[in-house]
Amino acid sequence: MNKDVIIACDFKSAEDTFAFLDLFRDEPRKPFLKIGMELFYAEGPSIVREIKRRGHRIFLDLKLHDIPNTVKKAMAVLSRLDVDMCNVHAAGTVAMMRAAVEGLTREDGTRPLLIAVTQLTSTSEQTMQQELLIGATINDTIVRYARNAREAGLDGVVCSPLEAGMVKEACGAEFLTVTPGVRFADGDVGDQVRVTTPARAREIGSDYIVVGRPITAADDPVAAYRRCVAEFCG
Repeated sequence: MNKDVIIACDFKSAEDTFAFLDLFRDEPRKPFLKIGMELFYAEGPSIVREIKRRGHRIFLDLKLHDIPNTVKKAMAVLSRLDVDMCNVHAAGTVAMMRAAVEGLTREDGTRPLLIAVTQLTSTSEQTMQQELLIGATINDTIVRYARNAREAGLDGVVCSPLEAGMVKEACGAEFLTVTPGVRFADGDVGDQVRVTTPARAREIGSDYIVVGRPITAADDPVAAYRRCVAEFCG
């Protein structure tokens, strides 16, 4: 399975986004991009269409979590945007995730990759147990959520790179692990709690790493992206 780096385009406007993407104009392969809530809510579906027109693959990171019927209808709308990957919260239950798959699948049987968020990389085990009242360990919770996602027919999960190996062991080598919480060894971890480096993420079992500020806030974003690809993809 080919590994890849996904750049988190967590910008506030189309102007800022395209100014960043213009830096990669001469790259032989257009970077895979994540469009999250801030940018999508600011610019709407048009930003997705324009980035696709420019030749980028897109992970639309909206983390849907609602009753099954609502998620199904929302996914049917998102499927028309021709993104390459999108996601839901695994906490929404197996029934919700199955509805998401149904809504996302087009009449010809095709659909984008669909993954489920297990626990956010900003969440510690203490916070999960004390505030969310989940009594299991964070590792057991993530593995259970991953198994639920597989049962529902999803392609993989979002987890921290620290849990990628155990997810693979529980759900199989072909079950995708998409992992934020990646920082360079000499970088700042920011607001992330469960983090590791690109090279270590590759060793543990991540299929895709999602990298934001270490690339987007770097003095030379293109050089930072190339470094990330070199360390993760080999």
